[in-house]
Amino acid sequence: MASDSWAQAVDEQEAAAESIGGLQIKDKPEENVYFEGTAANATESSSAAPKSEAEGENKGTDDDDKEDKAAQSLLNKLIRNNLVSNTNQVEVLQKDPNSPLYSVKSFEELRLKPQLLQGVYGMGFNRPSKIQETALPMMLAEPPQNLIAQSQSGTGKTAAFVLAMLSHVDPNNRYPQCLCVSPTYELALQTGKVIEQMGKHYPEVKLVYAIRGNKLQRGMKLQEQIVIGTPGTMLDWCGKFKFIDPKKIMVFVLDEADVMIATQGHQDQSIRIQRMLPKNCQMLLFSATFEETVWNFAQRIVPDPNIIKLKREEETLDTIKQYYVLCNSREEKFQALCNIYGAITIAQAMIFCHTRKTAGWLAGELSREGHQVALLSGEMQVEQRAAVIDRFRDGKEKVLVTTNVCARGIDVEQVSVVINFDLPVDKDGNPDNETYLHRIGRTGRFGKRGLAINMVDSKMSMNILNRIQEHFSKRIEKLDTDDLDEIEKIAS
Repeated sequence: MASDSWAQAVDEQEAAAESIGGLQIKDKPEENVYFEGTAANATESSSAAPKSEAEGENKGTDDDDKEDKAAQSLLNKLIRNNLVSNTNQVEVLQKDPNSPLYSVKSFEELRLKPQLLQGVYGMGFNRPSKIQETALPMMLAEPPQNLIAQSQSGTGKTAAFVLAMLSHVDPNNRYPQCLCVSPTYELALQTGKVIEQMGKHYPEVKLVYAIRGNKLQRGMKLQEQIVIGTPGTMLDWCGKFKFIDPKKIMVFVLDEADVMIATQGHQDQSIRIQRMLPKNCQMLLFSATFEETVWNFAQRIVPDPNIIKLKREEETLDTIKQYYVLCNSREEKFQALCNIYGAITIAQAMIFCHTRKTAGWLAGELSREGHQVALLSGEMQVEQRAAVIDRFRDGKEKVLVTTNVCARGIDVEQVSVVINFDLPVDKDGNPDNETYLHRIGRTGRFGKRGLAINMVDSKMSMNILNRIQEHFSKRIEKLDTDDLDEIEKIAS
């Protein structure tokens, strides 16, 4: 389907969706998340928003297996209602190795303004998350310290840098003091929601969005202390239109750096904004992953940083029992899936397919067999995807069929079984070990046992499975679908 047009892909998906009786998705009601009294009372809601800058600059990327990082990150934010339980230890590299390393176990130790402490507790944070314990003392230090941090969705990262911005702002100064750059319009709105919640008891601090479609009168100067936006509009507001005096900025946050560099133009625009800022401006950069391209970008943006990384070797499959099922065709895989369906729906299960076409076909076939399933696919609107996940999380559907669009960051505590209907491979057909880890990592969380079942239908897929097994040094056992006692035991 890589060569199909976007319209054709959507038509195929709609046709598949029509064949699935129970998959009606209601759009979430439109809502406005802007602060009252901002200089830019924009009227568009996130569901009626103009295309994000990322979408506008990346037309033609409709390969089935292409991960839309910006949409995925937004989806994670929309569905997140608590912190992820992360067992990874953090590794801290200080710019001054002789400086004492501080961490905190309570928010009171940070000596926050009372109205901010009230906001933190109001958001449901009882104690700092693992990354907050180490990052917050650095971000709130005097003099300010720069930071590059690896932090995945659900670790409290956004709340941490929002708290830093709100803490450094002087509400008596009516001009922008903090800039936060996000890759897309929608992600900027999500950060704004966190500011709104955390700043609920701090009404003197105002927020404005530097996003495309938010038109300001030429010659005006912003009075809001915090500006959140996308790189292109933020650059225009700092440079061409001079709505913001960049020399007065005290904190610059660059969020979702790995998403940012995947979007044409954003990397250059972010660097140009950073060059306008004063030398004593605090620079904070966050990324879920740290490939070489992200590192190179981070080091250009953030001088003399402290660095917080997750220790990679601690990503583990220790609590997950892995099996494979031998089949000869897609139809045999489907029949094997039907055989184990009753066992896996004791709790909840996620089934991963390589393409959205396969996902649509599989969900339709399961539905025709009388099974109740939910379908999550890439060309759904993000709000629709969030609605599907909410229904799944609430147990209204026990099985979720999806592509890699759902492979990262989605934590549903009841999920105890993950099925790889198709094994994950990269664009060259090699095993995608990281995606495998993220897929089956949906289960075995929160200290529970998990189960992963891999469907193998050819010598090639058996070879891929063997290489995945080698990579993780974990034995994957053959499963007899006529003997499901072990599966039922784990699933329950």
